Amino acid sequence: MTKENVLFSIIGVLLGFIVGFIFANSVNQRVPSTSVPAMTAGAGADGLPLNHPQLPVNAVKEQPPGMQTAVDDAAKQAKAAPNSFDAQMRAASGYAQINRYDEALDYLLRANELRPDDYEVVVQLGNANFELGRFEAAERWYAAALVKKPEDVNVRTDLGLTFYFRKPNDIDRAIQEFRRSLQYDPHHELTLQNITAVLTDKGDMSEAQATLARLEQVNPTNPVIRKLREGIEASGGRASAPGGTSNPAR
Repeated sequence: MTKENVLFSIIGVLLGFIVGFIFANSVNQRVPSTSVPAMTAGAGADGLPLNHPQLPVNAVKEQPPGMQTAVDDAAKQAKAAPNSFDAQMRAASGYAQINRYDEALDYLLRANELRPDDYEVVVQLGNANFELGRFEAAERWYAAALVKKPEDVNVRTDLGLTFYFRKPNDIDRAIQEFRRSLQYDPHHELTLQNITAVLTDKGDMSEAQATLARLEQVNPTNPVIRKLREGIEASGGRASAPGGTSNPAR
């Protein structure tokens, strides 16, 4: 199967689900500094208004009432107190919550100037660049974070994704980082999901099946398993179904 066909069969089948799941479920992802309270403007714990029905993965959340005002106020405070680390992080967090990562990046860079050794800021600089599609820049920030904490499997998994999503991509380097992540935590679900999808894209069905089997052992109820299996089968491989039987390729 050609690379283009692999991409259509894997990414076409999985992109809306797997990639959405990647962004929604990584512990690392995407709001600056859990040490700084997120601005909720009356929202629930997931950022939605209280009693709001759960949105599907990859859906765009509507801004809670007052969110833009809260973000604008945080930005004004950050500009009025340029030497306040916490003010910079509050502004960055607010802009990230409304998906304005260019503005979030400005405040994160200022926070990094104030505290260059702050690990969380370095990670969030990687995240903001990732969201902006600046994968080479995200790589540099993630790599700098991993110098400090090489065992952070969430950051290392995101580092692998920077190699996968850039153009041209580097699938082998992405897989290398996923494997290193699994050396630190062999049961890390997000890494097992990602490496299975990327191995399928590469056409390495034997290892993709093996990592899918590992994912099933770690969490047989993981909702991504079915789509990963379908992707392997669509690409000419065979994936074991629950109970150890093997499904024929489609």
